[in-house]
Amino acid sequence: MKKLLRESKTARWAVLLCLALPMFASYFFDDMFSMVSQIFHNPELLELGWDTENYGFYGGAYSSLCVFGGLIICGMLLDKWGVRFTGTLFVTLMVCGSLIVSYALSPAFPGSAIAGFVGNTLGFEKPSLAAAYAGCALFGLGSEIAGVAVTKSIAKWFKGKEMALAMGLQLALARLGTAIALLLAPRVIAAKQDAYLPLSESNDMSEIGLFLMVVGFVTWFVFISFDKKSDKQSAAVDVNGASEEDKFRFSDIGKILTNKHFILISFLCVFFYCCINSFKRFAAAILVPRFGEVAISLFGVEFKTSSIMMILLPIFTIVFTPLFGSTIDNKGKATKWLLTGSVVVLFAHLIIAFAPQVQVFGFIGLSLLGVGYSLVPAAMWPSVTKIIPESKLGTAYSLIFWIQNIGLMSVPVVIGKIFNATKTLTDAVFYSEWVFITLACIAIVISLVLKKSSQNHPELGLDKPNKSEE
Repeated sequence: MKKLLRESKTARWAVLLCLALPMFASYFFDDMFSMVSQIFHNPELLELGWDTENYGFYGGAYSSLCVFGGLIICGMLLDKWGVRFTGTLFVTLMVCGSLIVSYALSPAFPGSAIAGFVGNTLGFEKPSLAAAYAGCALFGLGSEIAGVAVTKSIAKWFKGKEMALAMGLQLALARLGTAIALLLAPRVIAAKQDAYLPLSESNDMSEIGLFLMVVGFVTWFVFISFDKKSDKQSAAVDVNGASEEDKFRFSDIGKILTNKHFILISFLCVFFYCCINSFKRFAAAILVPRFGEVAISLFGVEFKTSSIMMILLPIFTIVFTPLFGSTIDNKGKATKWLLTGSVVVLFAHLIIAFAPQVQVFGFIGLSLLGVGYSLVPAAMWPSVTKIIPESKLGTAYSLIFWIQNIGLMSVPVVIGKIFNATKTLTDAVFYSEWVFITLACIAIVISLVLKKSSQNHPELGLDKPNKSEE
């Protein structure tokens, strides 16, 4: 009997690389301002003219279309039409959204007819902010659905194989995009609070991100060629590329939403990810007032200490997410790791908020944040495949991401308002960290409930190894 393409390790890992590169580009673009967020404290020095609250508003745009129905509807389409057609549609949307953001930040935008229409006809005080918001909203919807398509595709290609490891490696490569963005941003953008920053400099990162988006767009089509060949081997696809077992039914939504374990994982997802992703958007604005800023030379290149601290977050996830994923594949105990990761993130935020203002504590806090950020996703995403049938995974992941994006839309806006409303940066950081600490505590409670429920329902196999005997 001819060996199926999915049985080939070389083919599986090649597919994983093709799926991971669009997410690498997405993470880079999403985090391109995280390490220079302090520049928005002085909007008078920015030709862009945004303040910290404007930046928080822009950050929340990523989740706006996702929250207001787009993510759920598109998740249904993913199960109805298959990952190839739907994924292509939303990878394209991701590229288009990043193009709009890049244009809104560019020197060509202020005098353009579009800027005049947005400002004069539509009445927006800051046309660049309105246009960037619209672009980021499109980018966010495209990125989230593309992420669902990627996750579902990995589940398909690695079922009974190295699923948690594969998902961990995909996350690791995606977060490498974050690491590179954090490294590049302070060097590409003249992030000085006492120097005027023209649009020609503030737009550089978005142009790099747009280029990476195009590269990811190309690799997506390489994945499609692999997936088509694999489905032809199984001889069970229709003209849209969705197998008969992947047909969507509206009743699927009710079945998913009445699954207690699905609800627990969804709520854990939103509270946990808000502790990390919303923190990243204001990383420099929080770390610099807490632990100061010193220039350090590494390998002949000068870095700021806050930049090195933040780089630890993605670096730790790049190292540990695949490691934890492989452990869960072979040993199981996923709910234990979910609880452990949530506790580690709480300790990280307690250190960032209350430790002495000595830089070593900043490094410890961000390192712990990176460990927690590795543990929870490595255990969470493969667990969904154990409680939801493969035919409903697109809808299930989309519903989880929808719930997650409610938080990711709201928390940056809240943090931006805190920074604008408080008199000193020290107070702003203090109150912001209390938001993250509260979210981490809620994540711990949910993890405890999920762990107990898993013990009461061993038939689900949440704590069993992912890898089947070969």
